[in-house]
Amino acid sequence: MNLERAAREFEAYLDGYDREDEKVKLKIVHTYGVVAYSREIAKRMGLPREERELAQLIALLHDIGRFEQLKRYDSFLPDTMDHAAYGVRILFEEGMIRRFLPEPCKEEVIIRTAIAKHSDYRLEGVTDERTLLHARLIRDADKLDNCRVKLEESVEVLLGVSAAGAGKARISEAVWQSCLKEEPVYSPDRKTPMDFWVSYLAYFYDLSFPESLEIVLEQDYISRIIRRIPCENTDTAEKMEKLEKMLDSWAKNRIRTLKQ
Repeated sequence: MNLERAAREFEAYLDGYDREDEKVKLKIVHTYGVVAYSREIAKRMGLPREERELAQLIALLHDIGRFEQLKRYDSFLPDTMDHAAYGVRILFEEGMIRRFLPEPCKEEVIIRTAIAKHSDYRLEGVTDERTLLHARLIRDADKLDNCRVKLEESVEVLLGVSAAGAGKARISEAVWQSCLKEEPVYSPDRKTPMDFWVSYLAYFYDLSFPESLEIVLEQDYISRIIRRIPCENTDTAEKMEKLEKMLDSWAKNRIRTLKQ
């Protein structure tokens, strides 16, 4: 598997889009961030070279559909386009995968499934052990780099309002109930800017590997993401403080459970 050639082809694909657009730049940096986290998680898990390289290729291609979504709709919202399905379409139905893998190989089924399911609300319907490994790995790496995105990128680009504006909003009851149940937030339940911000934290409930959760704790992602939004709304502030404690406790307990 030639990762250098794949990276060159990916860069050539990006030439068809406006690299100066802030959202496009965000997704380019995110893609390479996910590649890095895929490599790091796989290394910590002690996976063999073949699996580490496959994980990195999946990461490189996982959001390839995002760029067309931005070009057409200037939006990341799922109701504008299913970017995962579009990525599968251009890679496997229109044949673009040959730019990255010149010769057909058995791993294509794994790549296709991992990309198709990387942004699903829940990972379901995958029974093959190797495919499930990579479907879980890309979802974990994607969420970990999204932590970096939430800390480095402009809040206005991410939410459409300033951090101060977001902190004035309430957390919808359906979103809060998902947190109390220790589960990811269902996208259609998000109504306010704080709903979106909380959903980024609830991603942690979907992480599969103890290695991924260890990175969350090492990088202090829970606290840092929560404190990026100054919550003027009293109810929101109280809930965010509670969520921080809940997530920290859950992550530590989950790591212990997964390592038993």
